[in-house]
Amino acid sequence: QVQLVESGGGLVQAGGSLRLSCSASGRTFSTYPMGWFRQAPGKEREFVAAISWSGANTYYADSVKARFTISRDNAKNTVYLQMNSLKPEDTAVYYCAAQRTYYGTSAYYASGKYDYWGQGTQVTVSS
Repeated sequence: QVQLVESGGGLVQAGGSLRLSCSASGRTFSTYPMGWFRQAPGKEREFVAAISWSGANTYYADSVKARFTISRDNAKNTVYLQMNSLKPEDTAVYYCAAQRTYYGTSAYYASGKYDYWGQGTQVTVSS
């Protein structure tokens, strides 16, 4: 069992930056992937970024690859999402998620392959 808690969301103007944090507690799986997803009102939940917990492999949605950076600090059981050059279309609830085992590379992008989810943190970008 893993519990995830997101923090760092807020209201920023277009072009600004935010850093989201996701802290894991309970049983942790150091070799398993973690990811960030987001969901805007009236839209489906979409993949943002993912990272191998035990390695340096990272994955990004095309819409954020040039602007967002995912990283982790295993000693603190924490994953981060640095978001720069924010746009109004980035406005959404951002969710941290973790897999309990390795499902394959394609599973990084699929919300249905994540076993644990945080409650989400709101990010609002004004124009």
